[in-house]
Amino acid sequence: MSNSPITDVIFDFCGVLLDWQTRACLTGHFPQDTVDAICAPDDPHGFFRYEDRMDAGEDFSHIYPDVVREQGEDIAPIFAYYIEHYGDALPRMLPGMEDLLRDLKRHGYGVWGLTNWSHETIHIAFEKYPQIGELLQDTVVSGIEKMHKPNADIYELALQRFGLEAGHCVFFDDTAKNIVGANEVGIHGLLFDNALQARESLASLGVRL
Repeated sequence: MSNSPITDVIFDFCGVLLDWQTRACLTGHFPQDTVDAICAPDDPHGFFRYEDRMDAGEDFSHIYPDVVREQGEDIAPIFAYYIEHYGDALPRMLPGMEDLLRDLKRHGYGVWGLTNWSHETIHIAFEKYPQIGELLQDTVVSGIEKMHKPNADIYELALQRFGLEAGHCVFFDDTAKNIVGANEVGIHGLLFDNALQARESLASLGVRL
């Protein structure tokens, strides 16, 4: 590590550490055309918009009446089912990521979490994949803090809580705007694709595993 300015690596959860698949939760339980619409980028039923509100700190009980009013009695229970069975949308850790965390720790690097996630469902990730809690030294969760990526405040909170200097940190996220947010506070933000690419990106910054 003496030849590298990087001392710590911060990881997003969904799409980086965990495979997040709404479709995996809903398929077989609801009409396929409805599932396809919900999982489409232009989802007319707004599932991801409602989930974003939960990630920002709102309670499901506060949001659900809006879902009923805006989407109707046929669609709203599907959203409730999705939240209630959220673990089914997390079928696996992404390949190679547990090994990457272990290799970083073994070589003396700090490993941390920073995720946009509801305070009501984040426990599912740690219960289903306890190795994440064992390997990460700490995690900042948007729904608990009521602040969220890509806003600067959550990155600054993470740095303060973890006791880190921005310029010595790498942050992996699968969403471009969240990388921009990290870069704007001085963190080396890197767009995540897969574990091999992440290792190559770290190596380009002098991280030796």
